[in-house]
Formats: sequence, C-alpha cells, structure tokens
Amino acid sequence: MRILIILTYYRPHTSGLTIYAERLARAFARRGHAVTVMTSQYDKSLPLDETVEGVRVVRVPVLFRVSKGVIMPSFGLTANRLVGEHDVIQLHLPQFDAAGVALRGRLLKKPTVITYHCDLRMPPGLLSWAANQAVLFMNELAARFTHRIVTYTQDYAEHSPYLRRYLHKLKVIPPPVELPEVPPQAIQQFRLRTNPQDRRPVIGMAARLATEKGVEVLVEALPKVLQVYPQTQVQFAGTYQNIVGEEAYYARIMPRITRFQESGAWQFLGNLSPEQMACFYPNLDVLVLPSLNSTEAFGLVQIEAMISGTPSIASNLPGVRQPVKIHEMGKVVEIGDSEGLAEALLEILGNRTAYIRDPQPIRQRYLPDRVAEEYEKLFAEIQREICKS
Repeated sequence: MRILIILTYYRPHTSGLTIYAERLARAFARRGHAVTVMTSQYDKSLPLDETVEGVRVVRVPVLFRVSKGVIMPSFGLTANRLVGEHDVIQLHLPQFDAAGVALRGRLLKKPTVITYHCDLRMPPGLLSWAANQAVLFMNELAARFTHRIVTYTQDYAEHSPYLRRYLHKLKVIPPPVELPEVPPQAIQQFRLRTNPQDRRPVIGMAARLATEKGVEVLVEALPKVLQVYPQTQVQFAGTYQNIVGEEAYYARIMPRITRFQESGAWQFLGNLSPEQMACFYPNLDVLVLPSLNSTEAFGLVQIEAMISGTPSIASNLPGVRQPVKIHEMGKVVEIGDSEGLAEALLEILGNRTAYIRDPQPIRQRYLPDRVAEEYEKLFAEIQREICKS
C-alpha cells in the first residue's frame, strides 16, 4: 500500500505531533508499505526531498509565516501530484491545508483519514485571531470531506468542540509510543552526567517551554516540595529557548526559574535524543504534566515514563488524565492548581511503590506496529465502503 502522510511540521521539529507522525510512518515502512511524508520546509537548511529510515520526506518551501502557521504557495501542486501517486491519505490536524487534500481524497475515492491531535489556540492578537479562524474553518471543511477522524481517547473527543460534532466519523486508536532499549550502564552514566551530586528526589518534565504546558504550576509547587525534600531537583527535557511565539512567556517565567537553577533545584537538559530519553525517565522519581488547556490531548510522555517504571502526575484535562486513570500509575490534579500538584508530588514521593505497575502490558498497548495495524484495518474498512458506494 502507498501511504501519504501530510502535516505542517515534521521531524527534526520536536513536538508530540511530529513524534507521533514519525513513529507511525516508520512503523508503516517496516510493515512493507511505501510511505511518503509531505510537510513544510520550515527550516531552509532542510532538504526538499530525502529518505529517512525507509520514509520519503517531501518538504514544500515556505514563503512566510503567520504566527506558528506557514504559507506555502506550491502546496497545492505538490499535493495534487502526491495524492495521485498514493493509495491512502493520512492528515494530521490542526493543519490549514488539510481541507483541500481531504477533498482530493474524496473526489479520487482514496481512503482519507484525519488524525486529530488537539484543539488549536493561537496567541493573543488580531493577526493570530484571524489565522485561528481561518484554520478552524479549514479544519471544519476537512472533517466534512474526510472518511474518518482518528483521536487518542473518547474522553477528549467528547469534550472537544471540534470532535464532538463528528462523533459519527470517529475512531479511537491509541497513539504510538516506543523507547529504544538502553543498557543499565547507559542509564547510570546519564545520571552521573546530569545529576553528579545525586540530588533526590528528581521531578521530571518533558515538554517545550510553552504557555500551554503550565510550567509555572510546577514552579509554584516546588517550594513546598523543597521544604520536605531540600535536595529535590527538577529536570526539564525539551526546547526552552527561542521558541516561536513564546518569547513573552519565556521572559515572564525565566526569572522565577533562575533562582531554582542557582540553588541546583532546576536543570534544563535541552532536547534529548530517543536514546537519551530512554535514560532520562528511569532516573526520575516522578514525571509531571501540568498542562493548562486542550492544546494538550494526551501527553505521550506519560506513557514513555510509565513503560520506564516512572509514575506521572497529570492535569485534569480531557484526554490528558486518561493515561493515569487507565494504568493507575500516578495522580490527577486540577488544572492550574499548584497546591494540588505539591500535595500529589509529596504523596507519590512518600509512597512511590504504591504507584508502580508492570510496564510490559502498557508497552504492548502502544507499540507503533500495533497502532499501524489498527490504521491498516481502518483503511481497508473505508476502501470496502468506497467500493460499495
């Protein structure tokens, strides 16, 4: 089967969405499919056409940006060619250009599936508001044209203003999650390098330093934890500098974090490779995901932590709360509640073994090849419907 995957940003850009798309694309390729990813050339140093681990990546030049969105005048011509060359189409939303591709799939009678990752929230400002309205309108058209919409959880779908209008098209498929296998000595070496003074406990956060991630909730909870555990250290894995659209947030939050950095209670690790992430999670006592709004729909990092034996604390957001609820490996706290987060941290740190579960069943549930198989079944189901119509 020839599978075309389309999304605005792809690797090496780092986000939950791009990691999901990369894992699924590689799983399809391993399973014998011809896979093409069509995306933006958001960085001009990236090649327009390359093959990475069996996946062809076609990047469309970007003329200019509107906030985090990109304008690609040649997108339509490239989409025409690639849609014609492939058997099925998978679109990742939010994405401004998805409607036109979904319409092409419908007219050419090719199974077309939207994977919907999260609701869109743009930064303040008239231009951002206009861009947001345009994307929302195009997403609505894409939903009407597509054959199915995939999402991570029923919980998120029923609370999303977008998804709950299309429950009749909905298919719930868990996201693909995997970590490389690393030897125990690599985990030990990572600890010695990132925490040479062996400060404990270690609280982890894996995210971008972005407004919706709720970093300030952890910042406000930390003093209460330090009162009980003076040697606590937060390790923040992910991009934290020069994030497009987050300059004001960075300027606001960094002075509060700096004082913890100076005392050794906070450390930025930057972007980590998959192998480094596989060493990061086992060295944590707990992971936190204090996200603030529906731009977070699940939190793949929670599953990565759990399959590494590390419990999670998540915000009581639709979808985001599901990993903890399903696997009973952590706690859920109210959105933006720093006191609640501090109490949850102290409870887990004081009785961590009560929140540990066998990681193997969790790992099996989210294997990329298993997720790819679910998509294959969905494509086949749609194809049968098209043939009957």
